[in-house]
Amino acid sequence: MKEFVHLHVHTEYSLLDGLARIKKLVKMTKERGWRAVAMTDHGNMFGTIKMYEACIEAGIKPIIGCEFYICQDHLNKTGREDTGHLILIAKNNTGYHNLLKLISIAHVEGMYYKQRIDYKLLEKYHEGII
Repeated sequence: MKEFVHLHVHTEYSLLDGLARIKKLVKMTKERGWRAVAMTDHGNMFGTIKMYEACIEAGIKPIIGCEFYICQDHLNKTGREDTGHLILIAKNNTGYHNLLKLISIAHVEGMYYKQRIDYKLLEKYHEGII
């Protein structure tokens, strides 16, 4: 079971949805002999630095991502359009910076009930993202 890696994990920063405390999550990952763990909180990346530092200190590979809310047009603020969920993970430093761009746009431009992106934004900032 040592090859197992959680790729969809919500931490305490995944507001109203997260349970895992970062330090406990990293400790448990290390105890089980797993080599990596992801953080994919809903609609934010607030815990990224804390997660990264805890993983590095424990000798575990941090996998940084986010569960984005995605819709057809992030600028449309009429009605209550259904939003879907999409897990995006940074493959490299470029991907990490693109995740930061996407989450910033979601909060500043796309906020309508939830912080949203659309497929056009994803196409524009897809490089380095899984």
